[in-house]
Amino acid sequence: MQFLKMDDFDVRGKTVLVRTDLNSPMDENNEIIDNIRIRRHSETIRELAERGAKVVVMAHQGRAGDSDLIRLDKHAEALSKHVQKNVVYVDDLFGTHAKNSIKKLCDGDIILLENVRFNAEETARKENQHEAHMVRELAPLIDYYVNDAFAAAHRSHVSLVGFPEVVPSFAGRVLQKELEILSKVSKAPERPSVFAAGGSKIDDTMKVVEQMLDADACDKIITSGLVGLVFLVARGEDVGDTTYNTLVKKKADLEIPRAKRLLARYGSRIEMPIDIAICVNGKRIEMPVSTLPTDFPILDIGDRTIRRYTRILEEAATVVCNGPAGMFEKKGFEKGTHELLKAMHECRAFTVLGGGHLALAAEQMNLLDKVAHVSTGGGAYILFMAGERLPAVDALVNSAQKRAPLIVRSKYNNHVNKSE
Repeated sequence: MQFLKMDDFDVRGKTVLVRTDLNSPMDENNEIIDNIRIRRHSETIRELAERGAKVVVMAHQGRAGDSDLIRLDKHAEALSKHVQKNVVYVDDLFGTHAKNSIKKLCDGDIILLENVRFNAEETARKENQHEAHMVRELAPLIDYYVNDAFAAAHRSHVSLVGFPEVVPSFAGRVLQKELEILSKVSKAPERPSVFAAGGSKIDDTMKVVEQMLDADACDKIITSGLVGLVFLVARGEDVGDTTYNTLVKKKADLEIPRAKRLLARYGSRIEMPIDIAICVNGKRIEMPVSTLPTDFPILDIGDRTIRRYTRILEEAATVVCNGPAGMFEKKGFEKGTHELLKAMHECRAFTVLGGGHLALAAEQMNLLDKVAHVSTGGGAYILFMAGERLPAVDALVNSAQKRAPLIVRSKYNNHVNKSE
């Protein structure tokens, strides 16, 4: 992936549009919950401002029809705290107010434009995104476009793929780090390599399992969550009507044929739970898989499975984890997720955690900053690990190729700089 990076440009005195992903969980009062994405993007924004850029931040929150499709004034406050510099909220996206605010910027200033998803074209336009009104209005005012929104990189939205068509573009620190680390662990990991496949995003996670096994990018798959249950059913276990109906409801049963094929080809490399935890009148009860079926819902892996998986993790050099081991949000059934996260923290391996629920669980245990890498992506993380192309990354690659003749050596930092 030959895209340009922040080190490749002298941004002093330049107006830089930075697309971030500040999409945040909301509390009961519709206030944003501070999270890893805001903290990570603040590092990119702070660096650009310290290097003398006039920084214009662009982001989204929520989606059409949802209650969390809100203004970004509180996001500006959260960014200000982490950037340690005032981030001015502009309640306009590409109208007169927004354009005048951009023109008035001084070196080192930072503004945050309004929620890009207030603009219908952002998600509705399916082709020629560079011709959208937002791009036509803002592109003449900016020198460079920076995509730092890895978590949204799987979307072909205007703010993600339109600007690289018409403005010199490069990756921010978050996007760059995500692609470098995930490329390494999915293609050339230190061995032994273990992929811990859990959670409830069955179809995408199964694609990752298949991709990593077919590419010989991992030595062991340890399964839990609904993924583990799918493999147990594929092996012929009867999990009981209650749990099987849950698989059907989440369309996880559609992945059983794929699980059967993978077991036939890679059976010895795929580890499945040997005991599970069921919920009986709200209490955690453990039972061996050999005693299934059960009429009670299966919500976690059991102690014997935890010990078995912990031994595998202790011997690993690389661990990639996607999704919790069970319903960790329910008291008594967080054990599998917490114990595996603890094992990943204590083992010698280079550990990568998928975003979303797993990051939340790690934060609950104060482990978020104690593993090698926690991805900011959800869908983008899974799709990249599954070998899928990410449209926003392709846009950066195409931009770099298009502008190759305009790239010269810069005396400023001995890196690449756009010739004026």
